[in-house]
Amino acid sequence: MITVGAAQMGPIEKEDTRSDAVDRLVALLEDGASRGCELVVFPELALTTFFPRWFTDDVAEMESWFETEMPGPETARLFERAAELGVGFCLGYAELVVLEDGTRHRYNTQILVERDGSVVGKYRKVHIPGHEHDEPGRPFQHAERHYFEPGPEGFDVWDAFGGVVGMAICNDRRWPETYRVMGLKGVELVLIGYNTPLHYDPDPQQNALAGFHNNLVMSSGAYQNGTYVVGVAKGGIEAGIESLAQSAIFAPSGQVVAQCITTGDEVAVARLDLDFCSFYKETVFDFDRYRVPKHYRSISQEKD
Repeated sequence: MITVGAAQMGPIEKEDTRSDAVDRLVALLEDGASRGCELVVFPELALTTFFPRWFTDDVAEMESWFETEMPGPETARLFERAAELGVGFCLGYAELVVLEDGTRHRYNTQILVERDGSVVGKYRKVHIPGHEHDEPGRPFQHAERHYFEPGPEGFDVWDAFGGVVGMAICNDRRWPETYRVMGLKGVELVLIGYNTPLHYDPDPQQNALAGFHNNLVMSSGAYQNGTYVVGVAKGGIEAGIESLAQSAIFAPSGQVVAQCITTGDEVAVARLDLDFCSFYKETVFDFDRYRVPKHYRSISQEKD
């Protein structure tokens, strides 16, 4: 059994500091701890505004949004407070890696931190949406492919919090392969942070379906792999752009067991029985018995 909090955040504005964001993260952590949480899950890019909505070729300006160490000067107190409370957390942020030869890599990253404050897992976003080049005709940019490269490690899982835990970020949640790769590794709890604008410029007819699609993909990912899924938003109106909230926790049955009801800072809490996963992993989705991989080979073929 584990009590998990989906720690949704409201907007972070461009002028807000890292320290401002960490103040809010600590408050959410303390709220979760007061309600029995052993693990609190924060959103994607939880330390900053969603900066890919602005395009720039200035490398220094781009990298001002990124962290070079974790914990760092501003985030250390989040780790310290978590260890004091005995509460673990999952945190999304922009990561800058500079190699000895000067090569620079920028990732959209999420880490899993155990109850003693130690980092036990790191995931770097694989499915990078949006565009690489300046598109000034849009009402706002979605330049994630300009800021980030895909994570090289793929989808891993970690033995933590008494179970098998995996992570994914935002657009990853839309792809069934995300859950299935972790499902094949026995995942029991998938932690997902997201920032999702309610306006989708390439096809605005999808705008009205944002909440439906959000629930659809996480519910189906949970059910088809016999796992819990925790999806956590940074929502509300940020820099004049409205983003989806509706953070929720899904059971292996696909049902919602807890959900945020506001678009601001809020923690939705659920007590999860990880053994419940076995009811689905050992019956309808018994992979060893029922999967037929020879018919799935086209899924893993390289793109032309």
